[in-house]
Amino acid sequence: MTYCVGMMLDAGLVFMSDTRTNAGLDNISTFRKMFHWDKPGERMITLMTAGNLATTQAVVSLLDERTKAHDERDPSILAVPSMFQAAKLVAETLREVIAKQAGEGMEASTAFNATLIIGGQIAGGPPRLFLIYPEGNFIEAGSDTPYFQTGEIKYGRPILVRAFEPGLSFDEAMRLLCVSFDSTIKANLTVGLPLDYHLYRADSFEIGTTGRIAADSEYFQAISQGWGDALKNALDSLPVFGD
Repeated sequence: MTYCVGMMLDAGLVFMSDTRTNAGLDNISTFRKMFHWDKPGERMITLMTAGNLATTQAVVSLLDERTKAHDERDPSILAVPSMFQAAKLVAETLREVIAKQAGEGMEASTAFNATLIIGGQIAGGPPRLFLIYPEGNFIEAGSDTPYFQTGEIKYGRPILVRAFEPGLSFDEAMRLLCVSFDSTIKANLTVGLPLDYHLYRADSFEIGTTGRIAADSEYFQAISQGWGDALKNALDSLPVFGD
């Protein structure tokens, strides 16, 4: 399993993903689930992947290959004219990979399923964020739904629902995401550090601040401890039952 979150802020876009994959408790590995394509001054696109690892790696490899092929039959993510077309291209690529793998292997296509989050900005349009389903259809984030999650979403979602605001600064958004991921990691062993992140500033048209929060990160440990202490203090401050 995995956990990925993409957010739309007034300031831009924020992405965070874990890196854990597992096929049982005795077979845990680390794989990157966040990928970028950009033409500085023209476009920046970030993709996060959740689901079958072979499927997601094949999708990313095809997208990479087609940026170099210059073949009109295989359009490139670096050439599409809008973020909607970028999401459509990635959705079609995902559907293509799932159909091919299902046809060559097990009958149940669900074994090869994956869900993707794609976001970014192409010159002439605003920053946009999409959630792509295994079937190849997708939805777009907006004012009513300003963030998307994939993977093991249920443990970290209450944090986002209560505290997210579009006016958050990048620093505030990072703190919020760290709390959301910490809650998920503590509740589910299939999600784990390191965490990859990307902070994209609107209208910059280039990859923004990226990095990896490692297992020994003092910042993340401070967030985790501080959030735990704050919850205990908040619980102690609530009215006593029966009063």
